[in-house]
Amino acid sequence: MAKVTISEELCKGCGLCTTVCPKKIVALSKDKINSKGFHPAQVINQEECIGCAFCATMCPDTVIKVER
Repeated sequence: MAKVTISEELCKGCGLCTTVCPKKIVALSKDKINSKGFHPAQVINQEECIGCAFCATMCPDTVIKVER
């Protein structure tokens, strides 16, 4: 099983990672706001992750890490 780690403090909430996830398990948080005022991305269901790393590749700020 793959593990996705998102540095929520550095995420600017652009949402690019949410558009490329084939399993649709990455979403912007509706209830969290980081210190910069953005809604960071989060993984909704870690168990469904297939480890494709599309989210990490798409992230312009490289705040997503995928471990297989």
